[in-house]
Amino acid sequence: MRHTTVFERQAPPAGLVSRALESSEHRVFWLDDAPASGHGSLQGVVETDLAVVGGGYAGLWTAVLAKRRDPSRRVVLLEAQTIGWAASGRNGGFAEASLTHGEDNGRSRWPDEYDTLERLGLKNLDALERDVAELGIDAQLERTGVLAVAYEPHQVRWLEEQTHGTLLDAAGLRAEIDSPTFLAGRWTQGDSALVHPARLARGLAQAASDLGVEVHEHSPVQRLRAGRTGAVELTTPGGVVRAAQVALATNVFRSVLPSLRWSTVPVYDYVLMTEPLTAEQRDAIGWRNRQGLADLANQFHYSRLTADGRILYGGYDAIYHAGRKVNPAYEDRQSSYRTLASHLLTTFPQLEDVRISHRWSGAIDTSTQFCAFHGLTKRGRVAYSAGFTGLGVAATRFAAEVMLDRLDGTPTERTQLSMVQKRPLPFPPEPFASVGINATRWSLDRADHHEGRRNLFLRTLDRMGLGFDS
Repeated sequence: MRHTTVFERQAPPAGLVSRALESSEHRVFWLDDAPASGHGSLQGVVETDLAVVGGGYAGLWTAVLAKRRDPSRRVVLLEAQTIGWAASGRNGGFAEASLTHGEDNGRSRWPDEYDTLERLGLKNLDALERDVAELGIDAQLERTGVLAVAYEPHQVRWLEEQTHGTLLDAAGLRAEIDSPTFLAGRWTQGDSALVHPARLARGLAQAASDLGVEVHEHSPVQRLRAGRTGAVELTTPGGVVRAAQVALATNVFRSVLPSLRWSTVPVYDYVLMTEPLTAEQRDAIGWRNRQGLADLANQFHYSRLTADGRILYGGYDAIYHAGRKVNPAYEDRQSSYRTLASHLLTTFPQLEDVRISHRWSGAIDTSTQFCAFHGLTKRGRVAYSAGFTGLGVAATRFAAEVMLDRLDGTPTERTQLSMVQKRPLPFPPEPFASVGINATRWSLDRADHHEGRRNLFLRTLDRMGLGFDS
């Protein structure tokens, strides 16, 4: 029997949803709230020790850490548009220690090394916090922890089975964040942080530049050519870079390596940002400890407060468009924004007068193992990492270390991991990719409407190592 969710049982009037959205702008709040980026495009021919392709977190961390390892190394970073304009400036700002998209996914895929992956992930998050402080980056980093909440009885059982963090009953949870939809929660601290995404990205770019990295925006790499020996040549509209080594950090965008083009697909995630809450609105919901917030549904929501007291609310819809294209036309999806606004008002009915100031979307580079993969090619001269699947805020720093380790050629604990050494299964070509991804999305929605029970299709994916639950 189909089970309705709380968002259907307690949906707000359509008029309240329309009123909340009526003055919203289709703009990325984080990018509006960060210092402008201004690096010139590449012109002419440049020879360098290391070329980094991509000006998001993965590329920026690679450039910064490369110069920290060897200040004498010449490093050039090429960004197709502007620093942090894509996923690195559009995400929710949750920096999770996990490298595997959670314990269940990690233990099911890499059971023998999961404890090592957990330790390395925690170490990486601590190092990220240290680096942000030492580099003087105003990323608004907070180690407030995350509250995982249940809004259905079967999700309460899932919380009770977990062992990390502090279990809160309905009263204890509502003392932290007051929502009538919350039945229980688990507050974990120490394994996550909140950051301002765009300030982190642009702060890393400034830190890289201060360290001597040559940063070029509006310099898309059109071709990578690597002979059997010699430098790797990267061609852009304004010039050429000849590099002894290359780190590719293009993630969701079409790779200059044809062999990687089947390894990820772009899935669009949607986000709302409210205006700053009034004092009365803040008092009505509590949330004084500023935790990150996520629920346990297969189609989950995530939420948090900003430094100036806004609520970010995102998730639920994850939309794939046939053809693997990243296209701005996919971003302003009114049905997704209305769904999110409705769910926000269900979660916090005491905020019926809240207004949405910003709405936006971004493409997530999704892999079949539901977390990043890593590789080395062109006779050890080109390293790459991609497929972060929405978990890249902290994991990109680990990926940068992996790419640099591999290019250095010295085995490390990181490079010996089977998660690092093995490539995930590729996605099939169209139309099979669309059929499979949309069938998965439909099945996840069906599971949420059947008290979490996964159908035969999802159970088959689980057995093949292709399944996920959020």
